[in-house]
Amino acid sequence: MDQLLHLDRTLDELDPPHWAAPAADATGLVRKVHELRRVPLGALEPADLRTLISQQVALLYVLPLAVRLLLEEPLLDAYFYEGDLMLATVNAPASAWTLFPDLGTRLRAAITALPETDVARLPRGAAEDLARFVTRPETLR
Repeated sequence: MDQLLHLDRTLDELDPPHWAAPAADATGLVRKVHELRRVPLGALEPADLRTLISQQVALLYVLPLAVRLLLEEPLLDAYFYEGDLMLATVNAPASAWTLFPDLGTRLRAAITALPETDVARLPRGAAEDLARFVTRPETLR
């Protein structure tokens, strides 16, 4: 989790190039992502991490932060519903996880330890997303 050493720095500093201001007609989501790139990593909230991961922005830096939270509280309600950060995280591209095999292993263990009743309360399709992440072939981990 070397990326956790840079909690005082922003994604614009760590993940070049620096992003220009969004276009005047940019959507709220685009504006939000641009804004989040200027926030120090240590100040990013769970909802911010969910947004960045869902938009596949700077996964090298945000995935370790999300996993750190998820290992403590796997079904953390970041913004929309219980488990939303977990689902965004497991749906990150397989290529991003190749950078963090140890984090992927630890997250798989946390998912496997979830009670079935907790998984059953997640939105439709969530159990399949979790299972797909847990059983992903080794070559894609």
